Amino acid sequence: MWEARNIVSHMGVLADFGRRARVAAGWFTQPLVPDDLLGTLNPVWSTSEPHARVVGVRRETADTTTLLLRTGRAHTTHRAGQFVGIGTRLDGVWHWRTYSATSCPSDPLLAVTVTAVPGGTVSGALAHRTPVGALLRIGPPAGEFVLPDPVPEKLLFVTAGSGITPVMGMLRDLASTRPETLEGAVVVHCDRTPADLVFGLELRALAAATGMRLVERHTAVEGRLTPDALADDVPDWAARQTWACGPAGLLDALTTHWDRFGDPEALHLERFVAPTPASDTGSGGRVTFTTSGITADAGPGTPLLAAGEAAGALLPNGCRMGICHTCVGALRSGGVADLRTGEVHDTPGQSVRTCVSGAAGDVEIEL
Repeated sequence: MWEARNIVSHMGVLADFGRRARVAAGWFTQPLVPDDLLGTLNPVWSTSEPHARVVGVRRETADTTTLLLRTGRAHTTHRAGQFVGIGTRLDGVWHWRTYSATSCPSDPLLAVTVTAVPGGTVSGALAHRTPVGALLRIGPPAGEFVLPDPVPEKLLFVTAGSGITPVMGMLRDLASTRPETLEGAVVVHCDRTPADLVFGLELRALAAATGMRLVERHTAVEGRLTPDALADDVPDWAARQTWACGPAGLLDALTTHWDRFGDPEALHLERFVAPTPASDTGSGGRVTFTTSGITADAGPGTPLLAAGEAAGALLPNGCRMGICHTCVGALRSGGVADLRTGEVHDTPGQSVRTCVSGAAGDVEIEL
């Protein structure tokens, strides 16, 4: 805690230095943009390729670690419950994953909590081998797993394992800004043993301080949570707005239970899975990259990035999964289809992520 406070006390000085340096750089960096030069001096200052510096590491359990990150001015403040893309460089290659923000939006440092997945190269490196001072890439916050405003009077949170991470961000934010909303709220949190329960100590302290009811389920002894067991623990579950995050099996069971016996609109889920590609992914077409002058033929469902690279274009890229915004170019004409949702965008000047966009007819991109 002392280290975190000491770091925060110097943030104002560093931020002021960054602002002064940016102004000064503008005097002599033409035609190089000041942000380009400052990004080489300190990547955290870059607006084109945002980075974050690890300034604190906190072990939550044997397999779970919270990384405290200092972000640059380009990073957008998240809403409690949202996730961010995190990129780490392993053997010279950037790898990206998404993790929920577990800090309050108003906190000076961004916290992300990573659980090492068995066999997971990236999660293992982030959770066990990321030192203070490490530099990570960071994407903008995203996700709809957030609380509405006003906050419902009767809240229920159901989590298992690392599913607690987006909910922890919500609970911390409520405790900081609207603690009265936690009185009477119920949190059901599951993991194998008390030692494995991520944020167990903090949740118990929060329950004691606010009147929030915490139900711990230790699955090594009690077995996995079922809808019937949940109903036993929380008899008025059907009268509550519920936010749930955890393994797919648990979420599927809750969905079925709410569909049969409750209000499906009252159940809000966060699934840690990759989005399913849309069935309508654009008709394909000829893509012109106006800066390089290269044209490419992109078939239906083919990312603009892949089509351009196949034609010999050297295009900016990062995560190649729509997280980091490195591959963005402005749309000049035509339309593109989001390969994840099928939504078509055709507004000139709109930013297009070439790694997750396909051609919807002939299209021109400023790259």
